[in-house]
Amino acid sequence: MSFNHRKSVTYRLVQAARVHRTRAAVHLGRIGLHPGQEAVLKALAERDGQSMSELAAELAVQPPTVTKMISRLGAQGLLTRQTSSADGRLARVFLTDAGRERAGAVDAVWKRVEKEALSGLDEKDRKRLKKLLHQIEKNLAPATPAGHDEDDEEAPEAEPLKARPALTLDGVDDGSD
Repeated sequence: MSFNHRKSVTYRLVQAARVHRTRAAVHLGRIGLHPGQEAVLKALAERDGQSMSELAAELAVQPPTVTKMISRLGAQGLLTRQTSSADGRLARVFLTDAGRERAGAVDAVWKRVEKEALSGLDEKDRKRLKKLLHQIEKNLAPATPAGHDEDDEEAPEAEPLKARPALTLDGVDDGSD
């Protein structure tokens, strides 16, 4: 029997991510942003004056992608690039007052999309879903150096890949390796 990908958890995850991005794009469009641009504004709101390479690393995108986003956000007057006085090859990116204001508006968009996405789920289900998604993220993410796990203290620690049992498509260890 062939694998029906449309019935898989990962297919549902991809579909949920797709409709989430579409819904977020609608709400972000109302405040003059495209998906991905809000992440730049929020990253700078948390730590203004990052270099392009720092932003690329934080956002997990390629440097040319950051360059394009910075150019577009700069054209909107939301941020500025300033050459470092210590190293003329290094440009740092700073939010303008308008950029800070727009970054604040992003929070309202994220809250609205979160509310829409989790409608009909009680608090227990929301917490469990968050933990499960965090575990999937950890399972699929490249290995990180020991002691450098990110955020979410609520999420359980993932076992090392070698220690995980073999799983079948229905999630049960069938003992065959």
